[in-house]
Amino acid sequence: MATFWLDVVDETIEACAAHGRTDLAHELRHRRVQLLDPRLRVLVVGAPKQGKSQLVNALLNAPACLVGDDLTTTVPAVVEYADEPAGTRVTEPFAHLVVGVPRQLLRAGLVLVDMPPFGCAGPTEALLATADAVIVASDAGTGLSAGEVDFLRYAGRRCPTVILALTKIDLAPRWRQVAERTRVRLAEAGLTAPVLPVSAALRLRAAGTDDVALNAESGFPELVGRLQREVDTKTQRLAPHTAAVLTATAIESLVAPLVAEHSTPAAEHTTAALQLRDLQHRHDGLRRHATRWQSALADDISDLVSDIEYDLRDRTRRVLRTADEFFDAADPAVVWDSFVPWLEENLRTAGQANFAWLIQRSHWIATRIAADFAGYRPEVLPDSIFWPAADAFGGIAEPERPALGEFTLSQKVFTGLRGSYGGMVMFGLLTSVAGLPLINLVSLGAGALFGGKSLRDEGSSRLLRRQSAAKAAVQRHVEDFFLKFSKDCRDVARQVHRTLRDHFLNLAEDLQAELADAARLAKEAADQATAERNRRRQELQREFDGLVALHRKTRLLTTAARTVSVAA
Repeated sequence: MATFWLDVVDETIEACAAHGRTDLAHELRHRRVQLLDPRLRVLVVGAPKQGKSQLVNALLNAPACLVGDDLTTTVPAVVEYADEPAGTRVTEPFAHLVVGVPRQLLRAGLVLVDMPPFGCAGPTEALLATADAVIVASDAGTGLSAGEVDFLRYAGRRCPTVILALTKIDLAPRWRQVAERTRVRLAEAGLTAPVLPVSAALRLRAAGTDDVALNAESGFPELVGRLQREVDTKTQRLAPHTAAVLTATAIESLVAPLVAEHSTPAAEHTTAALQLRDLQHRHDGLRRHATRWQSALADDISDLVSDIEYDLRDRTRRVLRTADEFFDAADPAVVWDSFVPWLEENLRTAGQANFAWLIQRSHWIATRIAADFAGYRPEVLPDSIFWPAADAFGGIAEPERPALGEFTLSQKVFTGLRGSYGGMVMFGLLTSVAGLPLINLVSLGAGALFGGKSLRDEGSSRLLRRQSAAKAAVQRHVEDFFLKFSKDCRDVARQVHRTLRDHFLNLAEDLQAELADAARLAKEAADQATAERNRRRQELQREFDGLVALHRKTRLLTTAARTVSVAA
């Protein structure tokens, strides 16, 4: 049995060290040394005024510890065997008293440690780590408190052998009912500490009178007998039982992080897998977007050409209407030279406005198409989308001067004579009826009137012909301007279309290549992470199986310790 529990403790220490829990390994090594010590170290603890110091004195039948109404235990008092009564104050590793008492119970290997009351500063944690057993003193008159239950649970995790001593039963007439309620309460709390009712006053009185019956009534014989059995069977029962509990607790501490790590999200939810899925989604989205943006670009360019041509046509028609209205009232022969600069300026203004709108719409198209690529790369617009030809928007000659003609003096004389001849003949014939000669004063006057009217009519006719010729010349010039400028604008629009198409096609190919490379790397990382996770799972399973096998050994150790306890 001794070799078996030592082997279990050593294996647990190695497992703790292998899992990086050096704190557990250090504690188990310390407890291993302490369990190999044949002495039984028992801590006596309790709240103030619970009679724990008097309990120690009654166990030994000697005034080993101070008792009184005030707080008397301020530092731990270690009571051990000595041939002669002695007391020493020790400051290392912590302040405590070492009291030597010549008693057979102590000579057998029992060491009692009277602890300061609950709530007082003291090395309770350090002493619990060295204790083989713990006796918790509780006044039977007040009953078990919640703080005492919490301490029993805490002490049971550090030291498996815990005894609850109900003290001062001589002052509690209903102590048996108190003891029964206490046992029920401990059972409900999941605590297995035995409850032993005792009376230190009856024990000391019986020792003074050598009264066996009174000693039995004090309840101490059962407590002394239990302590003696623990001393005698420490190697066979207490040490294996304590080792089983301590190693089981340590193994549970090692298993907890393994279980937590084993229950982490599956590989498809890891960072690498999520990145791979995101890249695949973006790559599919880019492929679906390729056809859509090309169709959108073609539609936008088609709409741009139509709108630009309509805008230019509208602007040139307004110029034509203004020119027509002007020539309806003006004589081209007089104003043509001053009209030409006005026409050139207005056509130039119309062309500049039309081309500015072309540039604006082209930039809008480029920005709209680029917005679909913004999710893949922040800066996707080309440096420039306009490279007009050297002769673009040029090469339009000045308006051709129309043939306006000139009304010469001889033409005027001829036109006047032709008109006056008819009037003179017509009125000469009429006056000849009255006996007047054909050429008379009336016929001459009528000839003059008719000649002047002919001159005015011919002048008006010639003016209308000049105006019509000027309007036709302006219309031809505006039409030539429209054809040339609209052709240049269409060429620019096609050039914009080709530039944007080639730019975004190259961009899409680059993005697809980048996403493909990134997806390949992400897949390799995800596969590597999956392989590493599988390897780690197998490693965790091996470690878990090893800890489970070690835990089975602790259960066998507990069973063996119980068998020894029943035999004893």
